[in-house]
Amino acid sequence: MPDRFNRAILRRPGPTFAAGLTASGGGSPDLKRALVQHAAYERALEGCGLVLTVLPADERFPDGTFVEDTAVLTPRAAIVTRPGAPSRLGEADSIERTLDGFYTTVLKLVAPATVDGGDVCQCEDHFLIGVSERTSVAGAKELAGILGDLGYRATLIDIRTSKSLLHLKTGLSYLGEGRLVVAGDLPEGADLGPLERVGVDPGEGYAANCIRVNDRVLVAAGFPRFAERLQGLGYDPLPLEMSEFRKMDGGLSCLSLRF
Repeated sequence: MPDRFNRAILRRPGPTFAAGLTASGGGSPDLKRALVQHAAYERALEGCGLVLTVLPADERFPDGTFVEDTAVLTPRAAIVTRPGAPSRLGEADSIERTLDGFYTTVLKLVAPATVDGGDVCQCEDHFLIGVSERTSVAGAKELAGILGDLGYRATLIDIRTSKSLLHLKTGLSYLGEGRLVVAGDLPEGADLGPLERVGVDPGEGYAANCIRVNDRVLVAAGFPRFAERLQGLGYDPLPLEMSEFRKMDGGLSCLSLRF
């Protein structure tokens, strides 16, 4: 069973949202629709029992709504990352200040190492760390060392040959109960340990980025086969519209830091 969450930090998308980084080819996002979808996401987290800290939009950082990339949160410490896109480096500053209000121990990665939180999947006491275009080898190793000092295990997985994966968690999510959702485009031979793999059907790869939040599993709407598979395993999926965030290469996990 994964850790139960009590709180989450979020940042709403702002007027410059459409100027963010994307390779999706899905067109320009509709900000009004994105705000409606974000509000539904907030309500879903509250419905799962979380108290939210919702930060105001920051026009300087179009990708700032994807707060997951700025930190890795564990029960033992918060680790502020260094996002791999130069345009996003300043996003971590306000997140660090926010975390100082919740954690007694806040650690930081050191330049020039880079890590996006979307490349880090916690499977209870074991962390899977993706090496990607955003998370450098040096960053992944530095994070693994920090986690080791905190008493966790870490495994590095190189996804740089998987062109469809921006981050490790684009194609992978931990459900709890020793189960890992895995999309078909994860590199063959990736060391996932003894975890049971829950596959995602071709054409539903985006659904692999789901999040277990206490007694629910938040899933992207529009992927019925995956939702049925979760129900068959005894989970309670909660579908949420994510169209505007998908256009900006974002998924459900990207929109919050849960702890």
